[in-house]
Amino acid sequence: MTSTRRSLLGQASVAAAAGTALGFPMIARAQQSFNWKMTSAYPKGSPFYMDGPGSATDLAKRIADMSGGRLKIQVFGAGELIPAFEGFDAVRAGTVEMNHANSYFWTGKTFAAQYFTAVPFGLNFQGMNGWLYDGGGIDLWNEVYAPFGMVAMPCGNTGVQMTGWFKKEIKSVADLKGLKMRIPGLAGKVYANLGVDVKVLPGGEIFPALERGVIDAAEFVGPFQDRRLGLQKAAKYYYTTGWHESATVSELLINKAAWDKLPKDVQAIVSNAAAACNVISEGWCQKANSEAMEDLVKNQKVIAKPLPDSVIAALRAETAKVLAEAVAKDPLVKKVHDSYMGFKAKYDRWVEVSEEQYHTKVRG
Repeated sequence: MTSTRRSLLGQASVAAAAGTALGFPMIARAQQSFNWKMTSAYPKGSPFYMDGPGSATDLAKRIADMSGGRLKIQVFGAGELIPAFEGFDAVRAGTVEMNHANSYFWTGKTFAAQYFTAVPFGLNFQGMNGWLYDGGGIDLWNEVYAPFGMVAMPCGNTGVQMTGWFKKEIKSVADLKGLKMRIPGLAGKVYANLGVDVKVLPGGEIFPALERGVIDAAEFVGPFQDRRLGLQKAAKYYYTTGWHESATVSELLINKAAWDKLPKDVQAIVSNAAAACNVISEGWCQKANSEAMEDLVKNQKVIAKPLPDSVIAALRAETAKVLAEAVAKDPLVKKVHDSYMGFKAKYDRWVEVSEEQYHTKVRG
């Protein structure tokens, strides 16, 4: 072998070695993995929220599968790592990277959070998705949470919820006065203004409180979830109007510093997995609730009916007052409110010639 050839081979070996050395950091960065914790406001094993299609555990599995294991999320039910309603503070502090709950639990932190779960007499599932994904809702959501160092996105939806369970029949607004009722969010403020003694209890505490008479009425979710808690055994009047939550969004709350460390493709995986769960969970609710409602009425002798028109009118008027007061106090609330209601006004006109025609003329 000539000296020239030996020199060229040596140079090639050095170049190859250098290229390999330079390539390793790129490969390492591309395969960087993350191990996160996600807490929930709902107990371990809860259908829809913690188990089943579109749940927190389903979301974590989808993210792990889609990312090839680059983002693994350990899911904790309420009380396993933190109490049910401390997810906001835990994510804000960086104790956990994620929380799976509903934003209206945080109205004590910022009233605007209410709009991203449900507004009484507000948007339905289709309309809510329209506002969030294409009407600027998610951007406003993140603007509201920016001072807290968090980002959020929808990751589930129950569709319309039921007004709830009552031990006694509601015939007029007067029947609400002094009533002890489990009800969270903005609806709780509306009820309180009409004389209701409002209680906020985690799901697991509702049945014993209703059974023992600690509360006289309770709202939770809908037929399937309510039946699972056994609420039909403690109260027989099931009001179906669903005025308070016409589409209830589940929130994926994320620590922004942790979010910013994720590669862009992994961020996209999280966003798309959450969007998938948003639709899949609502589809599951439609099937589960239709079957459970039939059972409750036919087999368990539940009295299911809408609230009287006079009560609905009073609740609607009081809702408008509560919202107006909040809007007057906070420019950011006003910004969110105006966006939500502006979208709703246009959407309602569309519904009049689409969904409303289906329900009144086509469905039969």
